[in-house]
Amino acid sequence: MERKTTRPRLVQAMIDIWALPDLRRKILFTIGILVVFRFMTHVPLPGVDIAKLQEYFGTSPLFGMLDLFTGGAMENFSVAALGVYPYITASIIMQLLVPVIPRLQAISQEGELGQQKINRITHIATIPLAALQGYAIIALLRSQGVTQEIVPLTMVSILITMIASTMFLVWLGELITERGVGNGISIIIFAGIVTDIPRIVGTGIIAAVGGNPGGLIAYVILSLAMIVLIVIFVEAHRRIPVQYARSTFRSGRMYRQSGSTYIPLRVNTAGMIPLIFAIALMQLPGTIATYFMNPTGQDPNFWNTIYNMFQSGAVPYQLLYFALVVGFTLFYTMVIFEQMNLPQTLQRQGGFIPGVRPGKATVDYLNRIIRRITFGGAFFLAIVAILPFIAQKTTGVNLVIQSTAMLIAVGVALDTMKQLEAQLTMRRYEGFLK
Repeated sequence: MERKTTRPRLVQAMIDIWALPDLRRKILFTIGILVVFRFMTHVPLPGVDIAKLQEYFGTSPLFGMLDLFTGGAMENFSVAALGVYPYITASIIMQLLVPVIPRLQAISQEGELGQQKINRITHIATIPLAALQGYAIIALLRSQGVTQEIVPLTMVSILITMIASTMFLVWLGELITERGVGNGISIIIFAGIVTDIPRIVGTGIIAAVGGNPGGLIAYVILSLAMIVLIVIFVEAHRRIPVQYARSTFRSGRMYRQSGSTYIPLRVNTAGMIPLIFAIALMQLPGTIATYFMNPTGQDPNFWNTIYNMFQSGAVPYQLLYFALVVGFTLFYTMVIFEQMNLPQTLQRQGGFIPGVRPGKATVDYLNRIIRRITFGGAFFLAIVAILPFIAQKTTGVNLVIQSTAMLIAVGVALDTMKQLEAQLTMRRYEGFLK
């Protein structure tokens, strides 16, 4: 029976979750895994000047963003400095390669067994990617004078430790998915973002209280507006009506059955992947320029100009960033849509879109719809990407919380709430949402 109570809906939902032994066990298990993750972020690796490292992170947008995602693990140069991002990179590469390589495409169509094989390949690809990313980070920090000279044996031990920590975090994330609440990899990234946001906000508040309290208030309002926009667009989708007609043979007679449903096509199918692609590409020229530019105090050369152009505060950087996000969103959404193979799935299941012929007409209709709504999602992502820079320029408050981090945090929070909502609904409890 559904419980009637005068308590607020959210409060009652939290009480109901805690009252259910299996849900309580899953939540406690998830919290325990996150505690282990937070301990790992405070175990340092050798050979780094922490003071210089923190100073460098304060001037590097790319490393500042990566540090935000790892919850301070990279700024402390801990064993968890890479986080789960080599695995995320491997997953993105596999998503792009599956529709291109026939062998991988055939494996992906083998159902659950095929998905397990794809996951195994992704895990194997994570190891060399973690080694490459770890070595690139150490080499870049060494070129900036942040790390000491590291002998080859120490370098090998550091890289092995970073690879093992990444794979351990991936395993912890899979444990959360299996025994806890939510998607484990996403929860670990979410934990890293959430634990570092209070420090960033506190630093901005301390800096603004004495000089620009009005700007701080305006920045908070713009940030809240960004969160509202993210929630609206993450949940927005276009419903495509579908009719099903099936024939069944019973008692010597043929019966035709029909039903209707819809295909929910999300406006933001690509999620935060285009933002990650665009940020990585935008940081590449500036990173390369640091190896060839003249030191401060000398006459600037070509590479000094390139370095200045690709800083986050520069207008050319923001315009190119906007264009790249739009382009990557359109490209990645079409790749995902091709993998879904909706027209053939509908045909196999006896479904059709009312008023549209099966076959090529259905393909053209769905492609036209997905392109139309993807343009809206692409411009939304691009606006979200540059909105923190606009907020900083208009308010004068140096408190740029990465839009990618906010998008991930809001998306993971919504997905986790939906899972808890489903668990409560199955047990005839009221959930968080109406």
